[in-house]
Amino acid sequence: MQTVQDVPALRAAIRGWRSKGETVGFVPTMGNLHAGHQSLIKLARARTERVVASVFVNPTQFGPNEDFERYPRTLLQDQTALTDEGCDLLFAPEVATIYPFGADQSVSLRVPQITDTLEGAHRPTHFDGVATVVCKLFNLVQPDIAIFGQKDFQQLKVIERMVRDLSLPVKVMSAPTLRADDGLALSSRNQYLSAEERARAPLIHDTLNKMRDLVGKGHAWRAIEQMATARLLRAGFAPDYAVIRRAEDLAEPADGQNDGLIALIAARMGNTRLIDNLLFG
Repeated sequence: MQTVQDVPALRAAIRGWRSKGETVGFVPTMGNLHAGHQSLIKLARARTERVVASVFVNPTQFGPNEDFERYPRTLLQDQTALTDEGCDLLFAPEVATIYPFGADQSVSLRVPQITDTLEGAHRPTHFDGVATVVCKLFNLVQPDIAIFGQKDFQQLKVIERMVRDLSLPVKVMSAPTLRADDGLALSSRNQYLSAEERARAPLIHDTLNKMRDLVGKGHAWRAIEQMATARLLRAGFAPDYAVIRRAEDLAEPADGQNDGLIALIAARMGNTRLIDNLLFG
């Protein structure tokens, strides 16, 4: 696997593949890779002839007092994991490469409406940073397919809308959330949890399953949200939200609707913020 940090080297490699008619898959990451990320590389490997991954901890998607400085940076281990999965090229740029005028002076994208709720309400500038950096990376790599995990479901919907609205020539694909044996969604932030917190963390997934079951039994979604929030509080979580939404646009469902839905939870356990979701049907 080749590792490059600058744009000319990235484009030269991709230009060489394109000259031979090869398709390109892309998996953008912030590094500290785990089995969930590796599953995205496997999917890209199965769908395209060449695979590019990026490792870039993007400063513009972190808000004040978030964990940008302490976010784990493990490039050597990431290189090994990507090589093992058959990745062809790793793009690991410096901040100045992505933001040549500085992160604070960068052109910024905003995807309206879908970013105003849930994560967007609790992290007001987060999705502006996500949309901006993903658009920049798409422009640099120019992939045929880009693959994202479903754990960050709202992020996935934001990127899908951005691609459609800007007519970007890339197909966005999603991959299922990978979980530990006890149901906890794999995440780089799980390592922040103490042993006692890690033992309690699977309650998030268990609560999502209960929310789905209660919808199937005909319970009102607002009452289910109240139940889920209370359950998380009793277990020592500090929930930002525990909601049921329409999967297509994250709007509130109609009364009595029980298909095309998703349950989403964001909650803090100690100093660690965890998110997860569960599609219905």
